[in-house]
Amino acid sequence: VRLVESGGGLVQAGGSLRLSCAASGNIYSINAMGWYRQPPGKERELVATISSRGTTDYADSVKGRFTISRDNAKNSLFLDMVNLKPEDTAMYFCAATWDTEIRGPTYYPAYWGQGTQVSVSS
Repeated sequence: VRLVESGGGLVQAGGSLRLSCAASGNIYSINAMGWYRQPPGKERELVATISSRGTTDYADSVKGRFTISRDNAKNSLFLDMVNLKPEDTAMYFCAATWDTEIRGPTYYPAYWGQGTQVSVSS
């Protein structure tokens, strides 16, 4: 399975971005997917997840501002981010697993993309 992220960039606080993740390869092994991020000098953290049935979950820090979605017909995952804040600055990673859901922040998906940088200026 190969995951390729796109859509990152530099945006001012209050702005919006849409991240995309394209999956290829043995996509039939993919069920749940998620977005993680790693701020500069900090550990990677879970941002949002979507189960194989479409159930979504979010970190408290992004609830109400970020929306995760997927298009199974196009093997794609998305993260719509609005009202971005400087603390959202991080490398964002797409991840996928054969499990039906990503069970919490300590779960480690099997498949990862290389990441896309999001920078938010104040």
